[in-house]
Amino acid sequence: MNHMIAPLLLGLSEACKDNRLIFRNELVNGRTLRVTCVSSENRRVVKDVKHHEVLRISFAVGASVKGSIGTGTLSNGLASVISYLPGFEGLLPFHLETGYIGVGEGEKVQLFYYFIKSENNPEEDPLIIWLTGGPACTALSALAFEIGPLTFKTEGYNGGLPSLVSTSYSWTKVASIIFLDQPVGTGYSYSTTPLSYKPSDTGEAKQTYEFLQKWLVENPQFVSNPIYVGGDSYAGIVVPAIVQQISIGNEHGYKPQINLKGYILGNPSTDLDSDHNSKIPYAHRMGLISDELYESLKRTCQGNYVKVDPTNTKCLKLMEEYEKCVSRINEGLILIALCDLASPNPYSGEHGGRSYLQTLVQSDLSLPTPDCYMYRYLLASHWANDEDVRRALHVVKGSIGKWMRCNWDLPYEKDIKSSVPYHRNNSIKGDYRSLVYSGDHDMMVPYIGTEAWIKSLNYSITDDWRPWFVNNQVIGYARTYANNMTFATIKARGHTAEYKPEESFMMFQRWISGRPL
Repeated sequence: MNHMIAPLLLGLSEACKDNRLIFRNELVNGRTLRVTCVSSENRRVVKDVKHHEVLRISFAVGASVKGSIGTGTLSNGLASVISYLPGFEGLLPFHLETGYIGVGEGEKVQLFYYFIKSENNPEEDPLIIWLTGGPACTALSALAFEIGPLTFKTEGYNGGLPSLVSTSYSWTKVASIIFLDQPVGTGYSYSTTPLSYKPSDTGEAKQTYEFLQKWLVENPQFVSNPIYVGGDSYAGIVVPAIVQQISIGNEHGYKPQINLKGYILGNPSTDLDSDHNSKIPYAHRMGLISDELYESLKRTCQGNYVKVDPTNTKCLKLMEEYEKCVSRINEGLILIALCDLASPNPYSGEHGGRSYLQTLVQSDLSLPTPDCYMYRYLLASHWANDEDVRRALHVVKGSIGKWMRCNWDLPYEKDIKSSVPYHRNNSIKGDYRSLVYSGDHDMMVPYIGTEAWIKSLNYSITDDWRPWFVNNQVIGYARTYANNMTFATIKARGHTAEYKPEESFMMFQRWISGRPL
């Protein structure tokens, strides 16, 4: 018998006994070990374990039966503890696991995740499930560019494997984080049948809740930890819906009960039309358009700059003038240069140049240089598509084709037009804490639009607009509300934490520990 399986069998046997289940195992076809736990009602849970696949199995019981221990369940996917990653020198200085969990009908959707334990006190520290925006941008973006413990060196790529280095301001220093590739078709997540590729906002919310339930069944040691749902950018549409799903599930007594304490949103999309409309007053506030143009736009377009009446030719003409002023502005962080890539008009299109970069990565065209902010995305693509990397991460061979940081071609239904009602419902249904924060130099989702929808909730203010500090320097401004919501800005930061990692970490560390910013 494989030397790795023996201790696993012992642990599973003890788990069965602890929960009054009978443990059995048998060798099938000489290569597969069949593990069975039988309850007093003679119901069985069977898991076939191939010798060469076994790294770790987590066992839990009582997940699907309310209020009692009646059945045993084994993980529907094998999680793997990763000690070494190609491109990183030496052993990883933190605990990393990767794996899949099947969700939906017949578990045809296999969601891939990276789990990193808190470097502080994982037994008690908060557990966060984190979604990247897009939609359909991979969790590796958050892990390697924004809030995780690794990032890519930006030296010129020479055809070898890109190098990884540790970061100083990872949020995993004070919290355990599940970085989830969601929706299906994102990152390494895949479906066993093309019919499962029908992702949507509401579908993603339901599947993320199901994922979290099953993950906690596999990892029962985290059931009592404070749990938060987090994300940035387009995740601002989906995260409040996930919180509502969890809240409803807890009300109905679904097991395991999720110890949800709140949610975290960075530069969140909330109402797509309102988010876009806020760009015009933001451009004026930041000095990108003149007073005269702004006043004319307000008067002529009546505050609607997204769906302009085609007969309103004056508004359309003014919008052309506006576009001339901002077309060469980097919306992700208006303070930095816009990369000049090899294209006559590389930043045209729905995704502001990101789909063009995707084309570059997949072709032999001229590539961005190391001084371009997109360069790390190119390195990530080379790294994540390397076969040694995929083996190290235990990605199922043949499950996906080319890995993409953002899968803009994914057919995704945006069926939540505004997440504001979800915020309102969540504040009524549960005593949840929430942190909503914005980089004040982000023009993709301007902070003034975020302020506007928060104001529309009509929550009373408990601590009005004030500066918050690090080392006696003003880092941003904050306001707190009676419903336990905190809104914070980070000075000179862009769309994601990668632009101000230290300040973003200090904000998170204070808030998650219950301290004022």
